[in-house]
Amino acid sequence: MRPIRAALLALCLSAAPGGSLAEPAAVGQAGRADAFAGFVAALRADALAKGIAPATFDAAFRGVVPDPAVLARIKGQSEFGRPVWDYLVGAVSPARIARGRARGAALGPTLPAIEARYGVPASVLLAIWGIESDFGASGGSVPTIRALATLAAARHRGTLFRDELLAALAIQQRGDVAPDRMLGSWAGAMGQVQFLPSTFLAHAVDFDGDGRSDIWASDADSLASIAAYLKDLGWNPAIAWGYAVRLPEGFDLTRYAADLPEFSRRGVSRIDGGPLPDKGGASVFLPGGAGGPAFLITDNFEVIRGYNTSDSYALAVGHLADRLAGGPPLVAPWPSAASRLDKAGLQALQTGLAAQGLYAGEADGRAGPKLREAIRRYQIREGLTADGYATPALRDRLAGRTDARPR
Repeated sequence: MRPIRAALLALCLSAAPGGSLAEPAAVGQAGRADAFAGFVAALRADALAKGIAPATFDAAFRGVVPDPAVLARIKGQSEFGRPVWDYLVGAVSPARIARGRARGAALGPTLPAIEARYGVPASVLLAIWGIESDFGASGGSVPTIRALATLAAARHRGTLFRDELLAALAIQQRGDVAPDRMLGSWAGAMGQVQFLPSTFLAHAVDFDGDGRSDIWASDADSLASIAAYLKDLGWNPAIAWGYAVRLPEGFDLTRYAADLPEFSRRGVSRIDGGPLPDKGGASVFLPGGAGGPAFLITDNFEVIRGYNTSDSYALAVGHLADRLAGGPPLVAPWPSAASRLDKAGLQALQTGLAAQGLYAGEADGRAGPKLREAIRRYQIREGLTADGYATPALRDRLAGRTDARPR
């Protein structure tokens, strides 16, 4: 599988940039302009060596200067910095559900045709489309070349954005989009689907048959490109992303991964009243801890995380897809009044679990499957409620605080 550049985008926004463009107090305006001109000259040589025509490069960079607003916005994304319940309020709002259903109906046979070709449910495609660009209404207004050049010249995340800039030039040379229409986010994610250029080259498709993969103006191309990407990431059409469920009283959370029929035998039921499938595996996901909303998530949940590595994002996509398909809202309350860990607290928790030999990842301050698994292993070992949920009490317990209390 090719590197998942859309997922890398989610990882690249929280680190501070390096280089003179990111440190305006260190050099004068003329020095910064000279540095950018030198960057462009070196890039031009590399681009031409890779087969980009001089005319393509010069047209793309005509009038391009560093964008200070781009550098000012380098910070964590909202889906990483907010509680999952706050993120879901905006991502799965009644207005978005209504717009999504209306947009789906207006597309007529297009969505069923895309689903038939790629095996991804129309509701999931609509959900991603809605969260990424409000169903095509807001695909971004920042010129992609300028955004990527600013980040690449600042050496933000090493060579990532330089590589993406070369991919953007390849898109322009291929003729999929005119330079003035290549627009997207401040971080270079483009169009209605918010693909980085390398993701576009690997996965964008021309579904409407006009000879261009147009994720800026074509609804059909945008939705089909989402579907193609998910299929390439490993979407399994035989299973759902997951299920919102009720856990029975006294449910044994230490046995949190099993086949779906086993969960049925243990009394787990879907909140929409439907039966759990008679095959396939899943695991319990409690994004607000025990007592909050409960889900059984499948491998397709991880496929959605390939589009964006945030748990909150993947859950929002899944739940919005369910609501667009007529499913009910969540019934269990979120722990919105309880204290929660910020990024530094999550980093301390990761460090504490690593010291116990339970966590081997980077202490990046982000919740995800690796951290959930480490927490569960610790909770099971200590006889705590094995919900995999990160709390201040758990951090304090690992740090040896005497006033820490188990959940």
